[in-house]
Amino acid sequence: MSTNNYTSPLSERYPSKEMQYLFSPDMKFRTWRKLWIALAEAEKELGLAITQEQIDQLKAHAEDINYDVAKAREKEVRHDVMSHVYAYGQQCPDAKGIIHLGATSCYVGDNTDLIIMREALTLVKKKIINTIASLAKFADTYKDLPTLAYTHYQAAQPTTVGKRATLWLNDLVMDLQDLEYVLDSLKLLGSKGTTGSQASFMELFEGDHEKCKALDQKIADKMGFPGCYPVSGQTYSRKIDSRVLNVLAGIAQSAHKFSNDIRLLQHMKEVEEPFEKHQIGSSAMAYKRNPMRSERMAALANYVMSDAMNPQLTAATQWFERTLDDSANKRISVSEAFLAVDGILELYINVSNGLVVYPKVIEAHLMAELPFMATENIMMDAVKAGGDRQELHERIRVHSMEAGKVVKEQGKPNDLLDRIAADPAFHITKEALQKALKPENYVGRAPQQTTEFLSGVIKPILSANEALLGLTAEINV
Repeated sequence: MSTNNYTSPLSERYPSKEMQYLFSPDMKFRTWRKLWIALAEAEKELGLAITQEQIDQLKAHAEDINYDVAKAREKEVRHDVMSHVYAYGQQCPDAKGIIHLGATSCYVGDNTDLIIMREALTLVKKKIINTIASLAKFADTYKDLPTLAYTHYQAAQPTTVGKRATLWLNDLVMDLQDLEYVLDSLKLLGSKGTTGSQASFMELFEGDHEKCKALDQKIADKMGFPGCYPVSGQTYSRKIDSRVLNVLAGIAQSAHKFSNDIRLLQHMKEVEEPFEKHQIGSSAMAYKRNPMRSERMAALANYVMSDAMNPQLTAATQWFERTLDDSANKRISVSEAFLAVDGILELYINVSNGLVVYPKVIEAHLMAELPFMATENIMMDAVKAGGDRQELHERIRVHSMEAGKVVKEQGKPNDLLDRIAADPAFHITKEALQKALKPENYVGRAPQQTTEFLSGVIKPILSANEALLGLTAEINV
C-alpha cells in the first residue's frame, strides 16, 4: 500500500478482493483484448481477409498486457484506446493491421463497461442471496419470541423478533427482483461505429446489411450476451448506468434501514451486532460496545444513495450521439457505487450472521408496557362479568394516565395492574390479571406470518439460488 499519496478507501478498506478485481486495470484491459479477438473472429467468419494465424497470435497475448508500452504511447498520443491498440500490435506484429478493424473507441470502452457491470451485478446478487439466507435463519429462530413493536418509535403493540426480521428480508427481496430485472435485460453495445450507424462496417462488408447485423450478434454470442442493443449513438444509452445505480441505491436503502434498527436495538440492549473478544468500542470509555459495523453500513449507504445522482445527471446532459463529459464522472461513480455496495453487503452478511439476542431484556421491556396494551382485553372480560363498557373505559383511561405518570415522573414500575385489581368495578384479582398477561397472546399472527413468508417467499428464492449459498464475510477493519 502506498503511504505518500491518496488511496481510495474503496480500494483498500471496504470491498472484497473479488469486487476490487472487477474494476481493476487487468479486468478492463484483458476484456478489451477479448473484445478485439471477438471482433476479428466475427469479421473473419463473415468473409473479411483475416487469417486464423492472426487470430491465434492475438489469443496468445490476450493476458500478458504490456502496460509499459501502452503507458508510454498514451503520453505521446493522449488516447488510451489507441495506445493499447499500439501496445497489442507490438506483441502481435502479424495481426496489428486488423486489431480494432472498423471499430471506434466505444467498441472496447462501452462493451467492457457493460461486461464488468454484468459481472459486478452477478457478484452483488450472490451477496444478497447470502444475506437473505442469513436473515431467514435468524427470523426462523426467533419467530415466536415476543418483543415490543414501535410506531413513531413509541411503544405500540407486541410483535416477534423474527417477524421484525421479515421486514428487513422483504426489502432485500424487492432489491433482488430489481437487480434480476436489470441484470437479465443487459445487452452489449456491439459494433455500432462512430455515430451508431455502422457506416464503417457497411464499408467493410460492401453494403451488406445482413452481415452488419450478424456481426453484432456474433460478438454478443462470443462474449456471452443474448444480443446487442438495437439502436445507439456512439455509446450505449447512459440511462443504463442510471438503472444499474438505482438498483445499488435500493440495496443501500435496505441496508441503511437494517443498520438503523440494529443500532436502536443495541441502545436498548435487546439485540447487538457482533463484538469481537479484543475489539475496542471507545478510546475513552472502555466499557462501550459501539455498533461500528452498522454505523459503517449507514455511512457507505449514504454515499451510494447520493452517488446515484451522478449517472442521472450524465444521462440527462448527453448531446446527440455522444459527448465526452460522461467519461471522468462515469469511471468514478459506477465503480465506486459497486465497491461501496460490496462493502455494505460484506458487513450485512457479517452482522446478520452474528446477531446476539437478549431475551430477558426484551421481555422486561415488553412487560413494562404490556399492561397498557392488555387493557382492551381486561375491559372486555369485565364487561362479560356484568360491567358497563363506557364506565369501565373511563376508569381504565384514568388508571392508565395515573400509572403512566408514576412511570414518567417518579421512575417507578408500571402499577396499572394494581390499580385495576383494587377497583371493584372490574371484579378481578391481580393474580388473574397477571395470568392474562401472556405476551404470546398479544402478537397476533406474527409467528404465522413469519413462517408463511419464509416458506412462501424466501424458500423458493434460496432453492433457486442454492449454488450461490455458503458465502462468509470477513471484515477488513
